[in-house]
Amino acid sequence: MLELKDISFSADGKKILNHINLKIDNNKFIVMTGPNGGGKSTLAKMIAGINIPTQGKILFDGEDITTMPIYQRAQKGVAFAFQQPVRFKGITVKDLIALSANQQINEKKMCGYLFDVGLCPKDYLKREVNTNLSGGEIKRIEIATVLARNAKLTIFDEPEAGIDLWSFNHLIAIFQKLREQQEGSILVISHQERILEIADEIIVLANGQISKHGPTQEILPELLHKERCKFCIRQEESI
Repeated sequence: MLELKDISFSADGKKILNHINLKIDNNKFIVMTGPNGGGKSTLAKMIAGINIPTQGKILFDGEDITTMPIYQRAQKGVAFAFQQPVRFKGITVKDLIALSANQQINEKKMCGYLFDVGLCPKDYLKREVNTNLSGGEIKRIEIATVLARNAKLTIFDEPEAGIDLWSFNHLIAIFQKLREQQEGSILVISHQERILEIADEIIVLANGQISKHGPTQEILPELLHKERCKFCIRQEESI
C-alpha cells in the first residue's frame, strides 16, 4: 500500500529525517513511537502531504505521490487526524461529517459515528465545531469524521494529546474497533503503552531514522524495559 523510498527532509539547515525506507501493507494497525524530536510528526505530515521530502519517493498503491497535494492524496485514500484538531466557526458537526464522507451519508449513519466515539448525536449534530467544544469533544468529533471517511490509510498524530482519562479509554475501544472492522491500514503516532499493545507492528523512529520495525510481540517487550526505553510513557503517567 504505502512505500517510502530513501526519504530525507531538512528544514532551516537541520536534517530532520535521514534516509527513511518503510513499507506499510494493507489491513495493518501500526504504531510509530520514539523520543520527542525524533521526526515522527514530520514523517506523518509528509505521508499526508503537509511536508514535501527534500529527497526520496513516496508511493501509494504503486503510484508516486511524492509531490501530490493534500487534497489529491485524500482523494486517493489518505486521511490525517491532527494532534490538535482544527476548529471551524460556522460549520456544524453534521456539516463536517458530511464533508468528510466519501459518499452520500444520511443522518442515521452520522449518528452512528457519533455514538461510536461516545457522543450523543442530538447534543452534537447541530453544534458548531468551534472554541466552545472541549479538547476531548473536538478530538472525538475528528475521529467520527475519520470513521465516516473510511480511508485506505488513516494517520493519527498523537491522538491521546489533550484528552481526559475517560476519553482515552474510549479512544482505545475505538482503535480496537477500527482494527477489527476497517479494511484500510491505520498508522498512529503515540507513546502510550495501551495503544502500542494493540498494534500489529511497531516502528521506532529516533534521530530521524528508523531504529526498529517489527511485530509488536517482538518490539514491545524491549520498549517497556525501563533501562532501555526512556521515551515510552505509561498511560497513568500522562493522562
